[in-house]
Amino acid sequence: MILINILFILLAIIGTPLFIIIAAFTLLSFYKTNIDFSAIMIEICRIAHTPLLIAIPLFTFAGAILAKSNAPKRLVRFSKAAFGWCPGGLAIVVLFVCAFFTVLTGASGVTILALGNLLFPSLLKEGYSERFSLGLITISGSLGLLFPPSLPLIIYGVIAKVNIDQLFIAGILPGLFLIFLLSTFCIFKGFDLPKSNFSLNELLIAAKEGFWEIILPVIVMGGIYSGKFALSEAAAVTAFYVLIVELFIKKDIRLKTLFSIIRQSMILVGSIIIILACALAFTNYLIDAEIPMKILEIFKTHIKSKILFLIFLNIFLLIVGCMMDIFSALLIVIPLIVPMARAYGIDLIHLGIIFLTNLEIGYITPPVGINLFISSLCFERPILKLYLASLPFLGILLFGLIVITYMPNLSLFLLRIL
Repeated sequence: MILINILFILLAIIGTPLFIIIAAFTLLSFYKTNIDFSAIMIEICRIAHTPLLIAIPLFTFAGAILAKSNAPKRLVRFSKAAFGWCPGGLAIVVLFVCAFFTVLTGASGVTILALGNLLFPSLLKEGYSERFSLGLITISGSLGLLFPPSLPLIIYGVIAKVNIDQLFIAGILPGLFLIFLLSTFCIFKGFDLPKSNFSLNELLIAAKEGFWEIILPVIVMGGIYSGKFALSEAAAVTAFYVLIVELFIKKDIRLKTLFSIIRQSMILVGSIIIILACALAFTNYLIDAEIPMKILEIFKTHIKSKILFLIFLNIFLLIVGCMMDIFSALLIVIPLIVPMARAYGIDLIHLGIIFLTNLEIGYITPPVGINLFISSLCFERPILKLYLASLPFLGILLFGLIVITYMPNLSLFLLRIL
C-alpha cells in the first residue's frame, strides 16, 4: 500500500489529471474494502441536486469574463490609488475580500473559482511574485469560516447543541486574529514593492474608471445580506451583470472571445465537479472503514492530559480537514469529540472555534487539501507548485491555531463582556 501511495504522489507531480488520481485511489480503496463502486455515481447525483452546483459554473463564468477583460487593470489602478501608500495594500485587500466572500458561500472552492482569475493577475501586475500570489489566494478562500453568518458555525451549533449566537460572537476575534497575522506577512512582503503617494485626484479618476466593477460586491453582497438573493441567485446576478458590463458598457469582450471564455470556464467547472464527486465518494470509504472512529478510539485509550488531548485533537482535525469536505467532517466528527471535550473540561464554544480553525487550515494542508487541487486547476499550475506556495501561509495559520487553542479567552472574551 505504501508503494501505491508513492505511485499516486508521483503521478500528481508529473501532471496527471487530478480527477484521475483521486478516482483511482477511491476505486482502489473501495476494492480493498469491498464497497460498491456505485457510490461515486451516487455522489455525482447528489451534487447534481445541490443548489451549489448552479453557483459554481455561474461564478466561474463571471470570474473568467472579468479576467479576460480590462477589469483587473482598472481594479489594480483603484487599489493602488487607495492603498498604494501602504506596504502590502492589495494583498491585504485580497484577504478581506476572499474572507467576506467565503462567509457568504461557506465553500472556499467557490471563492477561489469566483475571484481567483480576477485577483491573481492583479497581484502579479502589482509586482508580487507568482508563488506568493498563488499561496495568498489559495489560503484566503477559507478565511471566512469563523465569521457570522458562516454555515459551518451554524451546523456545529446545531450538532453540539450550543448557542449559535454565542458561536457567531466567539468567532470574530479569532477570525480577525488570523487575518492580522496574514496581513503582517503581506506588509512584510510588500515593503520592497514600489509605493506611491496618496492622491485624491488619482483615486477619484480610478474610481470613476472602475466604477462598474467596484460596485459589484456591493450589489451582490448587499442582495444576499438583505435576503433578496439566495446564493444561486447571487451567482446568476453576478454572471449577468458582468456580461452586460464587459460586453456592452466597457466593450472589453467581443462575441467571438465570449464563446471561447464559455468553453474554457465550463471545462474547468466539469473538472471541479468530477473531483468533488470523487472526493465525496472517498468520504464514504472513510466512513464505511470507520477510520475517524478508530483514530478517536486511540485518543480515549492513551491520552489523559487536557493539553495532550488538544495537541492530538489538532493533528487529527487537520488530517480530517485534508481528507474530507467540511460539512461531512462536521456531521461525522462532532458527535464523537464533543463527549470527549466535556470529559476534559473544554468549553464547547471554544471547541467549535478550534474545530473550524483546524478544518479551515486543512483546506490548504498538503498533500490532499482541497484548496490546493482547486487552485491547481484554476490557475493551471502543477500541484507541487501549490504545495510550495502555500507553506509560508500554512506556517502562519498553524501559529494562529496554537494561540487560538491554548488561549481560550481569545474566543470567549467578547462573550464575557457582552
